[in-house]
Amino acid sequence: MTLALERRGPVLHVTLNRPDLRNAMSLRMVTELRAALKDAESSDQVRVIVLRGAGGHFCAGADLKDMAAARMQAMQSQPHASADETGLDAVAQANLQFGELCLAFASTPLALVAVLEGSVMGGGLGLACVADVALACESAVFRLPETALGMVPAQIAPFLVERLGYSQAKRLAVTGGRVKATDALAIGLVHAVHAADQIDTALAAVLGDILACAPGALAATKELIERARRMAAAELLRPAALVFSRAAQGAEGIEGSTAFIQKRKPKWAVT
Repeated sequence: MTLALERRGPVLHVTLNRPDLRNAMSLRMVTELRAALKDAESSDQVRVIVLRGAGGHFCAGADLKDMAAARMQAMQSQPHASADETGLDAVAQANLQFGELCLAFASTPLALVAVLEGSVMGGGLGLACVADVALACESAVFRLPETALGMVPAQIAPFLVERLGYSQAKRLAVTGGRVKATDALAIGLVHAVHAADQIDTALAAVLGDILACAPGALAATKELIERARRMAAAELLRPAALVFSRAAQGAEGIEGSTAFIQKRKPKWAVT
């Protein structure tokens, strides 16, 4: 496997585990990440996913050698076909798979926390952008090197714009931007920066805050925020009222209100 998976209570720790390659993302890793997410979402035991990398680096982007090998293998298996029934050739198919991975993690109802160390490049930067909470070590260096390599940050572009806004995203893209952790914090790429010996303590604090939230309400809130990003406020008033009503009258809403009145922690809170 290219991942190391460890569940600690309601938290699934997913570690990109190719440290000799700074956790460069292969097609196999993309497949395994999708499978790990699907399994976590289908489990009633997992409430949070923590993404991080082994060996002091998060992810150095796509494994170009692996991508080239996959392309050649696909072309050799279909020597007379340059594209599949969708009109995508082998390279486009591989790129699409990574985009679908980013979208799946961006859309998950589970809370998603990224711990970012060392190299955070290309596709690794895309994963950082879709995290609900991005915690960076002081060692983290963020790069968008695609244009310097004659390529395009195709699939991560929408997530980069979403996280940074149009101006900063364009600046990074046209300069092959290299951003240190403190600068990443200043432009909103990450939410906090910590010393290496403090990152796990910071992570524990964030996990404590997340696990104090009702899982159903958290998922509904993430979905509502996603809709709010694409809809005018006036259009969202009625749907939001219905979401609120379901939550308030549901099991979590009743338990949360009762726990508050009784001055105790709700049943879902993890101590």
